[in-house]
Amino acid sequence: MSPRNSVREKGKNVLDIFIGYDPNEIVAYHVACHSILEKASQPVRVTPLNLRNLGPLMTRERHALQSTEFAFSRFLVPHLVNHTGWALFMDCDMLVRTDIAELFALADDRYAVMVCQHDYSPSTQTKFLRQIQSPYPKKNWSSVMLFNSARCRKLTPDYVNTATGLELHQFKWLESDAEIGALPLEWNWLVGEYKMNPAAKIAHYTIAGPYFAEGRNGDFADEWRQTYARMISVAER
Repeated sequence: MSPRNSVREKGKNVLDIFIGYDPNEIVAYHVACHSILEKASQPVRVTPLNLRNLGPLMTRERHALQSTEFAFSRFLVPHLVNHTGWALFMDCDMLVRTDIAELFALADDRYAVMVCQHDYSPSTQTKFLRQIQSPYPKKNWSSVMLFNSARCRKLTPDYVNTATGLELHQFKWLESDAEIGALPLEWNWLVGEYKMNPAAKIAHYTIAGPYFAEGRNGDFADEWRQTYARMISVAER
């Protein structure tokens, strides 16, 4: 069996997707969901990582540099699927522009987690809502993570609630970086940091989404608004 095709060949029919949820970007979450549903060729199970739903699973206090409520709860995903199968985490400020099953088809059992391995320095000092833009190694690697959940057993609620931010976001919970598989950058294309790319599969509005004034005229902004319009449309008779 080819590791690359393991998800499909093992007959996993439902694709588990977890999306960060933040009260400051509610519309972003729903548009991200809709962009997945419009194009998915397989059934999907989309779960919002909403702190109000997680209860005692997420007890750590908010850090001063934390820009979203889901900065750390994303690492609970393997626990939430009982450390079985492959599961995807993605930030809410994203637009999925292709069939999400294509991303799951890249799952490779040689790795514990697969990410887009960005190598860049942020071009701005602040981002949406005047939040501080914190540079650090492996920045934005954790904004799209395809977890091989059985190999992420260290990510328990206790660990996620007590580890430092850098331990989590720099994947210190793995034995080595050799356990991190590389996804093509098109699966986490950083709008405003990278040049416009019509082939981007997931547009990530990491500086500011089109629902904020700062991102209103950015790349893929019109496409986001078109997706929003379809999301709120109703059939008239």
